[in-house]
Amino acid sequence: MRFRPHLAGWIFAGPALIVLGVFFGLPVLAALLLSLTDFDLYALADIGNLRFVGFGNYLDLLQTPMFWKSLANTSYFVVVGVPLSIAVSLSTAMLLNAPVARAKALFRTALFAPVVTTLVAVAVVWRYLFHTSYGLVNWVLGHFGIAPIDWLGDPTWAMPTIILLAVWKNFGYNMVIFIAGLQAIPQDLYEAARIDGASRWRQFLHITLPMLGPVLLVVGVITISGYFQLFAEPYVMTRGDPLQSTVSVLYFMFEEGFRWWNLGRASAVAFLLFLIILAVTTLLLRLGRRKELV
Repeated sequence: MRFRPHLAGWIFAGPALIVLGVFFGLPVLAALLLSLTDFDLYALADIGNLRFVGFGNYLDLLQTPMFWKSLANTSYFVVVGVPLSIAVSLSTAMLLNAPVARAKALFRTALFAPVVTTLVAVAVVWRYLFHTSYGLVNWVLGHFGIAPIDWLGDPTWAMPTIILLAVWKNFGYNMVIFIAGLQAIPQDLYEAARIDGASRWRQFLHITLPMLGPVLLVVGVITISGYFQLFAEPYVMTRGDPLQSTVSVLYFMFEEGFRWWNLGRASAVAFLLFLIILAVTTLLLRLGRRKELV
């Protein structure tokens, strides 16, 4: 009798677990095994050309300059883009949560709309917006006497332009999470702070941020994990150029796997990226737990 509740739970969860195992678990396992081989175009033609190389792909990648360049580009995108995205999301959420705000539902819908739009279509539009000759951005800057900037052709400006696109595209998702977190903060705390003469800035530092700690942690983990998987933006807008300044780790993996057909190396890149994301998010979670204990 005592095993019946557990049996019922497995029966209800069974179909979902089977789907996850078939469409997620097996492909991941296959990719892991593939990363331990030299599976390439010749192995596709004849499986007899397939060889087991162990960790050879991983060691080879660590000696490949292009892998380190793509990792540096991705790290730059994460280090700059994640704080900017969180800051914009939190600022917008606080504006929409303010008592004086009007038409909140309308603005929430409008600001969340970029999240559900097709990324490829948005990237194409942004590529024309930042076009050197007839882009809207340079046209506006020209009215202020600023010379045209080669946004997507200059290595200095290419990645910042992609960061702006990613922040605009994704900040609405975090904004909704922050709004839910702000609405969960007791208003009595703000009333007591105002009675004590605390300014809005001190209320933000000593009430809003501490109470949003768990929400900030969740948003940080989600945003970091997503930004490390940068691919569509540079693929559509720059193709990794100029001077490979926008080649991300996933773009490098795509090139290895579907341009040069080195599927074993591409699988190794995927698992190296997974280990990097796992290490960064684990460190972030531990720092968050330490602050909660303090």
